[in-house]
Amino acid sequence: MPTEILMPALSPTMEEGTLAKWLVKEGDTVNSGDLLAEIETDKATMEFEAVDEGTIGKILIEEGTEGVKVNTPIAVLLEEGESADDIDSDASAPKSEPAGGGSAGDEKAEKPAATPEGGGGGAPEAKPDTPAPAAPKDDKGERIFASPLARRIAAQKGLDLGQIKGSGPHGRIVKADVEGAKPEAAPTKAEEKAAPAAAAPAAAPAGPSADAVAAMYEGREYEEIKLDGMRKTIAARLTEAKQTIPHFYLRRDIKLDALLKFRSQLNKQLEGRGVKLSVNDFIIKASALALQAVPDANAVWAGDRVLKMKASDVAVAVAIEGGLFTPVLKDADMKSLSTLSAEMKDLATRARDRKLAPQEYQGGSFAISNLGMFGIDNFDAVINPPHGGILAVGSGVKKPVVGDDGELTVATVMSVTLSVDHRVIDGALGAQLLEQIVQNLENPMVMLA
Repeated sequence: MPTEILMPALSPTMEEGTLAKWLVKEGDTVNSGDLLAEIETDKATMEFEAVDEGTIGKILIEEGTEGVKVNTPIAVLLEEGESADDIDSDASAPKSEPAGGGSAGDEKAEKPAATPEGGGGGAPEAKPDTPAPAAPKDDKGERIFASPLARRIAAQKGLDLGQIKGSGPHGRIVKADVEGAKPEAAPTKAEEKAAPAAAAPAAAPAGPSADAVAAMYEGREYEEIKLDGMRKTIAARLTEAKQTIPHFYLRRDIKLDALLKFRSQLNKQLEGRGVKLSVNDFIIKASALALQAVPDANAVWAGDRVLKMKASDVAVAVAIEGGLFTPVLKDADMKSLSTLSAEMKDLATRARDRKLAPQEYQGGSFAISNLGMFGIDNFDAVINPPHGGILAVGSGVKKPVVGDDGELTVATVMSVTLSVDHRVIDGALGAQLLEQIVQNLENPMVMLA
């Protein structure tokens, strides 16, 4: 029976994606592990592998199509002995088993197996020549994902698949879900009337509608830019962050002269190895060590609890065209400056090419956002949930300062702002963390001890 290849969920938060490019064409034979397509998520372009073998019978979604929902059929895979004619003749009941990567295999009992007469109890096995009912839909018209065998058993038992919770991949309803289920009584007219009243009120819109905004600028020339997946995700997450996270801000000036001198000496010694350390490398190291020195601040918000982390996993914001990534440098406190520098360059390059794997930009407990290279003196960064804080770094600027001897002198000063989630870190604790970061950067040799 032809098998549908479904749009995979390539990250825990993925709801839709762009089918960027097909790497196979109709008629191609594929084996488990072969690359089928390139899928663009909100963060990266990832390759999609087959988990079954067969022949690509039909491509349902053209490459370049945006907004393809997870679990949407994108192609049909034919088994040995099947042809494209089988797709048309069996179009009402395709096998809904995912044939592409990311979904663990469903039970093999989807294909009916012969059993001895008088076999064990449970729902009777559907006969091979009994066609599965057409894919059902819920009361909103959305397709209900269920295996052909599950649909056949549900039809025999008079079950409403819309009332059954699936335990298969991506919530798909499988044989085990329908075998023990019992038909539910039809709702009474009184219940049907009461249902709309019980519905939760619709959430108020976050702002004026697109049409309302466009009407304000009627007669004015403008270019409409369609939001891609990344921009939509950034908008949603930052709105959530500012609405739900109680931010507070701590500000400090950091004298950089000792660090700049130390960095220059190190770079001369590392020149033969092709290593060139940046100020940002020192900031990453200083932050990672500070999280170890103030362990209560190395924490994330987890809804109804706080998770206190052991390792210093530091995320660093990387600007790319149309958005940004926050790749995570894991165990940053235990790595040398040269290792952090090489790892950061690699992550930044692959971030700009959108080639990062989800595990490379998810996680961490703390983030750094550096706009100093753009001439920004200081700014306040928005916390990236579930992080407990983010350090906003400005540029180093020569300023008059009062020296330790009381004399007026000139120093290179960098302004930083620590944005803190007050649910995770209180004021005094945040101040201790920032003080430790300042001490590490103003006494850089300590970081090598």
